[in-house]
Amino acid sequence: MSASDAQFPAASTAENFDPGLTQTYTGVLNRVVNKNGEFNVRRADSRWTDVNPYLFMVDVSWPVFAAIVVAAFLLTNLLFAWLYGSIGHIKGAEAADAATRFWNLFFFSAHTLTTVGYGNMYPDGPLANLIASLEALLGLMGFAIATGVLFGRFSRPSARFGFSSSMVVAPYRNGTSLQFRVVNRRASNLIEVTARVMLMTVENKNGGAARKYGYLDLEREQVLFLPLTWTVVHPITEKSPLFGKTPEDLARLQAEVVIMMRGFDETFGQNVYARYSYRYDEIIWGRKFGNAFEVDPKGDMVLWVDRVSTTVPAPLPDTQA
Repeated sequence: MSASDAQFPAASTAENFDPGLTQTYTGVLNRVVNKNGEFNVRRADSRWTDVNPYLFMVDVSWPVFAAIVVAAFLLTNLLFAWLYGSIGHIKGAEAADAATRFWNLFFFSAHTLTTVGYGNMYPDGPLANLIASLEALLGLMGFAIATGVLFGRFSRPSARFGFSSSMVVAPYRNGTSLQFRVVNRRASNLIEVTARVMLMTVENKNGGAARKYGYLDLEREQVLFLPLTWTVVHPITEKSPLFGKTPEDLARLQAEVVIMMRGFDETFGQNVYARYSYRYDEIIWGRKFGNAFEVDPKGDMVLWVDRVSTTVPAPLPDTQA
């Protein structure tokens, strides 16, 4: 068994094949995979003890991460400013009014938390020195943790596959095919890029709704390099579960196509993964993808990443129009 086969096992033809997304459910399911690649699953009975703070801080978006760090810094200094104001004994913090004195204490707290210590304000007395010492210890530990989380965010390998905004049903040889396009949005090099495509439909079974899964055979499951775009093609032949299907059929079946991508990132020296999906209403019939790259006058290849979703008309054969 090759490394690729180990990462992406062969498709199962068993009637009860389930990739881990369950076959039976109740209600109307919007989609299995959200546009951000996360599974459309919400834990109703999650407890705060189930949350790993480190994983949460590594996974959240950059704006949320920055907001949490800034909020923690401000709240910590506000708390210690209040403590210093309650006990007094901070030399150099005196002011003509209460508001200015509080802000002096706030900045003294910031100096202590960051261990800057300009010397214009200092604690006077055992209690004030004890609180300042505890704050300095908290600052050392807090910034060490923040630095570790920041390093984890920067050092974690992550893929930025750019997917076309829709799939297309386009002419292919003497028939038709289902296609989508992908591009590497990062400047790093991806090699041995592999795609697996799975079709999920909802069918009536034993008087209830049941989801059916099946992998779609691809014209090419792997490319060695991804410096440009890759149009992934599923030929719609007689063996395809899409053969003879119309847009109305796919809507009735609540069809959703789930894509699993894997590539080896040369910068990090690790495999990176991405998930994506298209619902039946995100499939355009009778179009094909337009050019996303060109050769400039110097003979260099120029890639337009934002053109990954560009399509042009492509009339289908009469049997698939």
